[in-house]
Amino acid sequence: MASKHLKFSNCKVKMEKSRPMWDNPLQFVFACISYAVGLGNIWRFPYLCQMYGGGGFLIPYIIMLIVEGMPLLYLELAVGQHMRQGSIEAWKTISPYLNGVGIASIIVSFFLCIYYNVINAWAFWYLFHSFQNPLPWSICPLNGNKSAYVNECDKSSSTQHFWYRETLNVSSSISDNGTIQWEQAICLILAWFTVYFCIIRGTESAGKVVYVTASLPYIVLLAYLVKGLTLHGAVNGLTFMFTPKMEHLTNPKTWINAATQIFFSLGLGFGSLIAFASYNDHNNNCERHAIIVSLINSGTSIFASVVTFSIYGFKATFNYENCISKVILLLTNTFDLEEGYVNTNNLENMKIYLNETFHEEYSAILPSIANCSLENELSTAVQGTGLAFIVYTEAIKNMEVSQLWSVLYFLMLLTLGIGSMLGNTAAILTPLTDNKHVSKYLPKEAISGLLCLISCLIGLIFTMESGIYWFDVFNDYAATLSLLIIVFVEIIAICYVYGLRRFENDVEMMIGHKPNWYWKIMWSFASPVLIIGLFIFYVTDYIMTGTFEYKAWDATQGQVVTKNYPTHTLIIIGLLVGASVFCIPLGALVHFIKKKLRRSEAFMGTIQS
Repeated sequence: MASKHLKFSNCKVKMEKSRPMWDNPLQFVFACISYAVGLGNIWRFPYLCQMYGGGGFLIPYIIMLIVEGMPLLYLELAVGQHMRQGSIEAWKTISPYLNGVGIASIIVSFFLCIYYNVINAWAFWYLFHSFQNPLPWSICPLNGNKSAYVNECDKSSSTQHFWYRETLNVSSSISDNGTIQWEQAICLILAWFTVYFCIIRGTESAGKVVYVTASLPYIVLLAYLVKGLTLHGAVNGLTFMFTPKMEHLTNPKTWINAATQIFFSLGLGFGSLIAFASYNDHNNNCERHAIIVSLINSGTSIFASVVTFSIYGFKATFNYENCISKVILLLTNTFDLEEGYVNTNNLENMKIYLNETFHEEYSAILPSIANCSLENELSTAVQGTGLAFIVYTEAIKNMEVSQLWSVLYFLMLLTLGIGSMLGNTAAILTPLTDNKHVSKYLPKEAISGLLCLISCLIGLIFTMESGIYWFDVFNDYAATLSLLIIVFVEIIAICYVYGLRRFENDVEMMIGHKPNWYWKIMWSFASPVLIIGLFIFYVTDYIMTGTFEYKAWDATQGQVVTKNYPTHTLIIIGLLVGASVFCIPLGALVHFIKKKLRRSEAFMGTIQS
């Protein structure tokens, strides 16, 4: 065994002479943070806190970080650093039967690249409009004869109208594709040009960019924290967030969502972490870096939630007080109130008085004034694009110097998105540039350019009128079950195919000591069992619900409605999941057939000789 490791180590020395490397370990950490800390920390974690127990959600979240997040991150970083190759060659080196695992990771990363960069396109669009005064989403546009607001906007809100109509020009269903919106197409092209210039020279260019993409979001979040804490009603949002609702701990979905958030926010299974680690020095302390990146990623989620809930508290309080003012105005205009109750600011006293004095009339209009509730405003859970482009913009429009805060916010979204795209593209480019057949004919710049061009052309489907619906399809199904299966196979491959003891020796050769009992228990037992549980939950949840639904915008009602996916969309969903997952058994089958053929040829050659 010792001679085998020595031979492998000598091979690594030769490779390091030609393989590009990070300038220093800090640059690698920044790259991992830039990739892992993304939009999920900003727009999904706060939503999960809101839905599953506020501060109580932190208990399962931290447990899942310890059981699942850090061990799996450590495993992928160690594999990439020791093999010093992209995902395809790394898993192929571990076992030729695992060739399909790397291909599956590339396919999932390619799906992610196709749709993820459209978020950067939207961020560019809002950033450009943030310099207008007033902000274009702060007021509803007038109708054709200038007599009233546009009906769709009047029924919804100015922020919703700007998002669904001015930005997306959304259709009524996923079956109505419509045409490409040229403004969004231009923003998407700009987003891909930006990504291309960041990755044009691989680690040589991306290594410089990550310093900005990893640090700028924290500067903006800190500025928003200071601003958020000074806003009227911020304390209401923070109280709502940190008040633990411990009854949610008995809900299995709380634990499942905590595990899922950890799993996907770290970017496990995409091949990006393996690619990043492959550019490390062979003796880099990947164990320490796995712990650092995991803690920073989770700490950022909590930090971002504090910022989000302070802003959310301001928005909820603003809407609640506006509702109160409208109700008081309605009541004072409807009833002939005594002088002591006219223009009163005490709504509850007014309600009691009206119920006693004008009981029948008051009962008739009661449904129209029963909507004012601060609790309901705070409990309205929004995630994803709704939180990023509707809730935040609604809060920003009511801030002082709103243009400044809008520019900072969308600049932060843009840097978060670009930072994640650096990891997504690295997962694809590293195996391609490592492949001698590809790199022999195409320089690194051309490979990067082709990836960006192909992804941009396919990504134009998300700039159509039905684009947001297809975005949700890719976001929900392209990288969920697939990643669970990929990471499960990775763990089984390391622990039971490659061998945990052999992997321990490899790690010891790199960092100077073997992984302790905690890491080994997590790798060999706890993490695989947890992934199996997640997989069973997803499958049974889909079977029990029996429907695949999506949210569509109804322009006549000015709100989102729930619809079922048509048959052709379900077929595409199946292809998205199957395209990557089937690569794993298919890769093993192809190797098995090739092996049999080689043996057959060798046997025939022996007979002939």
